[in-house]
Amino acid sequence: MRTKILLFLASVLIMALPAYAKREPGSKVGAEFPELVFDFGTVNTKSGPVHHLFNMKNVGTSPIAIVSAVSGCGCTRPEFGKKPVMPGQTGTIKVTFLPEGQRGEINKVVKLRLRNSEGRSEQVSLRLQGVVVPRSK
Repeated sequence: MRTKILLFLASVLIMALPAYAKREPGSKVGAEFPELVFDFGTVNTKSGPVHHLFNMKNVGTSPIAIVSAVSGCGCTRPEFGKKPVMPGQTGTIKVTFLPEGQRGEINKVVKLRLRNSEGRSEQVSLRLQGVVVPRSK
């Protein structure tokens, strides 16, 4: 009888533990990106730069800094604020694509390096895609 009661109590405790455990956000640092890919559709090389703002929300408990943003070529230029994004706040990363000299389907990646004040870091990839058509002669 005692064994059954102890087993019952142990199983109740085991089932209750996840409810009390600290839940980590989906990322290591607590960053949430509603959009990781932006499709700019079709642009003409003479239409000029294409800009897009990617949003990052801090769903963690400590500030998050964007340490770096690197693109694979000079036709894609990321810009970001130097101040950390505080818990509950949103930051933006502006990515500019220069279509001049490009043609066809485009798939450009910007790699962000994020770090929170607890020392956790991670890399997140943002992507621009679309089609560039040459200017008509």
